[in-house]
Amino acid sequence: MAEGIARHLFFDRYEVFSAGVLPCNVNQNAITVMAEIGIDISHHRSKSLNEYIGHSFDYVMTVCGNADQKCPIFPGPAKRLHWPFEDPANACGTSEEILEEFRKVRDMIRKKFEQDWLTTLA
Repeated sequence: MAEGIARHLFFDRYEVFSAGVLPCNVNQNAITVMAEIGIDISHHRSKSLNEYIGHSFDYVMTVCGNADQKCPIFPGPAKRLHWPFEDPANACGTSEEILEEFRKVRDMIRKKFEQDWLTTLA
C-alpha cells in the first residue's frame, strides 16, 4: 500500500521502489481498499529485497513492525526511515473487520506521507 500511495502522491518527484523481507502475493484486501481511494495496485507484485541489493537509494523506508531491523544496509547516502505500522495482513475477525484494519493502515500511511514527508526531507 505504501508503494501505491507514494507513487500516487509523488509520481512527478520520486522514483519509488518497494520490497519485503518476506515477499508473497499482493494481498487482495490491500488491492480492494486502495481501489476505494482510486489507486490501482492490482498490477503490483511483491518483490524480494534481494532484487535491490547493490542499488543506491536516497531513502530507505520501512513501514511494518520490525522490518527496520531486517532490512539490509544499502550503499550510498540513503537516509533510513522507519514508520512502524501494524501489518494489516495479521488482522483477525470478520471479512469487514479485516477490511477495516486495512483501511485504517492505508489511511495512516497516506496521512504520514501527506503530512510528514516534506518535513522528513528537510
